[in-house]
Amino acid sequence: MAAKYDIRVMSRQEFDIAVGWAETEGWKPGIDDAECFYQTDPGGFLMGFLDGEPIASISAVKYSGGIGFIGFYIVKPEYRGQGYGYRLWQAAMTSLQGYNVGLDGVPAQQDNYRKSGFTLLWRNTRYGGPGGGEIRKNPDIIPASDVPMAMFESFDRKFFPAPRPSFLPLWISRPHNRALALMSGGEITGYGVIRECHSGCRIGPLFADNAAAAETLFVALKAQVSADTSVFLDVPECNPAAVAMAKRHRMSPSFETARMYTGPLPDMDLTGIFGISSLELG
Repeated sequence: MAAKYDIRVMSRQEFDIAVGWAETEGWKPGIDDAECFYQTDPGGFLMGFLDGEPIASISAVKYSGGIGFIGFYIVKPEYRGQGYGYRLWQAAMTSLQGYNVGLDGVPAQQDNYRKSGFTLLWRNTRYGGPGGGEIRKNPDIIPASDVPMAMFESFDRKFFPAPRPSFLPLWISRPHNRALALMSGGEITGYGVIRECHSGCRIGPLFADNAAAAETLFVALKAQVSADTSVFLDVPECNPAAVAMAKRHRMSPSFETARMYTGPLPDMDLTGIFGISSLELG
């Protein structure tokens, strides 16, 4: 009897399986990523089951304003090259029909994504370096959770292509995440989040009105962890000031991804993106 392959929306518990696969692939998901990601769009995570066994995953998250994002595209190694991943990909893209869909893909897959209608808009490079540093007292740096949520969401929207009211409150409050905001005259001028991973920490997002604000926040975030902890930052190469900051702090590139969309560049200020939120949800 032929094996039965089913595709359906993941449960919250099944999403933990996909996050575990991402860790195995070396993608360094944060310890608290699963809950934050899943609540963004609980219907946006698909899994392929072969005779009831989970073998493949993909996210097809919908944001308001017609923006979608593909991520967590993983097939267990022993099932690759047999068409299961492509069938899951087709299901994800069908669910996002009519959306301007983005993804962060590895360079080797760019041609395949182009065949599906994606266009390269910029590249992200992951830089890594040691954490640590002096925690400097700065009255303008406060916990991001102390910023009124309406103000916080408005600032985030300048640098992200859609509102994310379900994601942000969780992202800045999870126990393994530290979120800091930089204030000036009662207004937010930047914020960043550093989150603990099973190996090292990742900073994302790091959004700021200017390079000086980004530098101040980056130093403060890096100081939240010890000097023997590796810190990673996914930097958009289309922002030269962000690339210069990473190099100034002697961070080294480890790999890159291609940010691609099926439609035009979404409405966001690329000059203020010094670290993207995630490779999985944009």
